[in-house]
Amino acid sequence: MATPRSKAGTKGVPQHLRRRQMLEAATQEFGSRGYAAASLAAVAERVGVTKTLLHQYFGTKEDLYVACLTPVGDSLLDAIRTAMGAEGTTPDTPLRVLSGIFVALEGRREAWFVLYDRSLPPGGEAALAAAAYWAAIDTLAADGTTELLRAAGSTDPLDADVLRHVWTDLVGTLVRWWVKHPEETPEAMARRCSRLFAVAAALAVDPTPRN
Repeated sequence: MATPRSKAGTKGVPQHLRRRQMLEAATQEFGSRGYAAASLAAVAERVGVTKTLLHQYFGTKEDLYVACLTPVGDSLLDAIRTAMGAEGTTPDTPLRVLSGIFVALEGRREAWFVLYDRSLPPGGEAALAAAAYWAAIDTLAADGTTELLRAAGSTDPLDADVLRHVWTDLVGTLVRWWVKHPEETPEAMARRCSRLFAVAAALAVDPTPRN
């Protein structure tokens, strides 16, 4: 999903636009290479500015990562909360959540890997900021899956734990597949998920023998 590197520079570009360009380039760099392998020099080259100017705007590499992470994490949390709604979880909530995630990531799909970057230095500001978003998203997933199970008649906490893990892994798998298929629009991907869910529901046959 990376864009071609620019050599044009940003001379004469208003500061707010230049900052946006830097953030977009940094999101692409962190998302495509991971925090550990990403470099400020590469980010600066993508935009066509000096590394010194990048430092002036954002400070350290970790500061720049957090500046990229915050809008990504906020937009995904907002999309998930909006999809879940105030009325509680319903059978179509999972598809609404997935659709919201796809829409929130469109145009910057690599941002998913900025949020879920396992190469962050342990204990640092970047890792703590990412972990806070992970925890908030996991809490929403736990609430939603628990409500779905309750509606289906299950109050077993182990059922809830299993379903939460299955759901979070499924979301990650679907997004990673989507990133590898840029021709898939958010709407097309949501329809694909709907078809796959229908197949999964058809496979959920009670194995208990009936008399």
